[in-house]
Amino acid sequence: MFEKDLVLPVKDRQVFKEQIGTELYDSDLDGYNAQTTLITVGDVVSLTFRKHGIRPFLSVYDGMTERREMTEFGILVENEEKDTVVNPAGKITKELADCIRRRIEGSGGLIKVDGEEDLALLPVILMAPLGSDIIYGWPGKCMMRITTDESIRTKFEHMVLRMEEAE
Repeated sequence: MFEKDLVLPVKDRQVFKEQIGTELYDSDLDGYNAQTTLITVGDVVSLTFRKHGIRPFLSVYDGMTERREMTEFGILVENEEKDTVVNPAGKITKELADCIRRRIEGSGGLIKVDGEEDLALLPVILMAPLGSDIIYGWPGKCMMRITTDESIRTKFEHMVLRMEEAE
């Protein structure tokens, strides 16, 4: 599904802005215990979990939040091993998808995106083991939690199929 770079057509961008999952707040993390694989997508989300003493299996981040530089998480993990991949806004590059696959099949860790990590949620959902908790940010509101199952995967497969091969 991710053999080539994909781009999100302008006409479909609204579909990708729908809230998916259940709302999760900082206060919900007190006593939070991930029973399965935990993956965070986004700087603020990844930082929030770390501040609560919860180390996700995998964190995907880009050093930005709401188009502004967000260095606190980057500084926190600057000395940790990480993969850095290029992924422009509105795209899912093959490089990003391959890196996500390697990290999920391996020992997890960190993926720093040079560009934008927003659409990384799609390959993460499709590649994570069933039952995984995927947490992403809903800017200006809260965090969102998706637990992977077959219906979520089907929904995200349909979303990916709306994307076009990049030129």
